[in-house]
Amino acid sequence: MTGKQRLSDLIKLSKPAFVDLLGSIYEHSPWVAEQAYLKLPFESPGHLQEIMFDIVQASTIDDRLTLIRHHPELAGKEADEGTLTADSKKEQSRAGLNQCSAGELKQIRELNKNYLDKFTFPFVIAVSGLNKHQVIAAMQERLQNDYETEFSTSIKEIGKIARIRLDALMNG
Repeated sequence: MTGKQRLSDLIKLSKPAFVDLLGSIYEHSPWVAEQAYLKLPFESPGHLQEIMFDIVQASTIDDRLTLIRHHPELAGKEADEGTLTADSKKEQSRAGLNQCSAGELKQIRELNKNYLDKFTFPFVIAVSGLNKHQVIAAMQERLQNDYETEFSTSIKEIGKIARIRLDALMNG
């Protein structure tokens, strides 16, 4: 996503253009933008973000689980393969996850594996404002949680990521 968007322009878009522009706010989940379009107009960018998150919260458990699973592992195979979305690549880079030592990378990958084995979905955190050490600490801490807590926490973190992405789009 590039360039500053004005809400007044956003609400004039056709559904395909709206979904094309906002479809990546939620990782690989354009269905959120498709449903948000049906709720036009929006009072503010914050209102749009709230509507999008409400759509996620109201979706089925299976849809939310799929949404969580659409998120890449931190410093994981997608980063190695160069298949991260532009947003995820930028976010992980800002947290320094692309500059890990061999030991840090090994630790993150072990935590990723343990987390995925325990919860069946990848660890998700809004890394904006965090560094790699804070991310590692959060991974270690959250591994102690139960499934329901982590499921809920992951959805909340996805909401934070979406807010950050929408803010970047609307405020350039």
